[in-house]
Amino acid sequence: MAQGSSHAPHRVAVIVDEGTNPFEVGVATELFGLPRPELGLAGPLYDVTLCAPAREVRMNHGFFTLTGVPGLDAADAADTLVVPGRPDNVVPRGQAVLDAIRRAHARGARVLSLCTGSFALAEAGLLDGRRATTHWRWADLFRELHPKVLLEPDVLFVDEGDILTAAGSAAALDLCLHVVRRDHGAEVANAVSRRLVFAAHRDGGQKQFVERPLPDVPDESLAPLLAWAQARLGEQLTVARLAARAAVSPATLHRRFKAQLGTTPLAWLTGERVALACRLIERGEERLDVVAARSGLGTAANLRARVRRETGLSPSAYRRRFGPGGGEPLVS
Repeated sequence: MAQGSSHAPHRVAVIVDEGTNPFEVGVATELFGLPRPELGLAGPLYDVTLCAPAREVRMNHGFFTLTGVPGLDAADAADTLVVPGRPDNVVPRGQAVLDAIRRAHARGARVLSLCTGSFALAEAGLLDGRRATTHWRWADLFRELHPKVLLEPDVLFVDEGDILTAAGSAAALDLCLHVVRRDHGAEVANAVSRRLVFAAHRDGGQKQFVERPLPDVPDESLAPLLAWAQARLGEQLTVARLAARAAVSPATLHRRFKAQLGTTPLAWLTGERVALACRLIERGEERLDVVAARSGLGTAANLRARVRRETGLSPSAYRRRFGPGGGEPLVS
């Protein structure tokens, strides 16, 4: 069952501080705050509010000023607190902002940082001894200022359960979609990504940036191969077969995946199969062996392991949470 479908909507507060990057504020409001009529819902998936330490907040580079923003008391009522980044990471955050972050975490709220928002979480003491990421450009400074944090500088995002950190601004989209998927399931997340015209799922472990953002030769684009593979996930797809379809060697295919997607062919294929398995479970398929076969995961045991690794839930628990009407446990 989607979070908030039978209870009060999940409350999200986005902290807007002096110099905050407007893109990340836009990402949070776009992903969490907009109505979703395409899902048949009367309102948004979440109840979103901005909050700030002052009634007027000057955004990054003074492009514009937000006025009439609610105070940080709004953060004290949030189930999820979002902390966007700002470019002046050497300048400490105000004490009121750091205290609001600490209070939210202490009472059990989920805390997200977007881009360099991780500096604020680290400054508040939330990240000591924990895994986190930040924008690759600021990784050395982050290590210098916060040596107790287990920084992973070459990933899109890190999910530590109650604390989640995204890398660059575009990775904020990946993290917020990941949160929607975690809260509401793959079908809802896919619908949101389609509206955004954005990739439905990029695993957090993928690289922050790729070697070649645009292929030198149009024919080297992986798009036709990806579409072909997505239509055949239940078949015996291997890296060798993908390479043969693309008319290249497996080594060349591997290099192109790393350059264009920041991941490997096998990791991409596994991620697509898990996403399909989750959609099949949400649509009501109750037989584990059928889900495993149609998604290409092979066996019920492999299906259980992969779904649990991706979602933190067993297939049966996933069905109870996101399946039609809750549903009975899946059967082998």
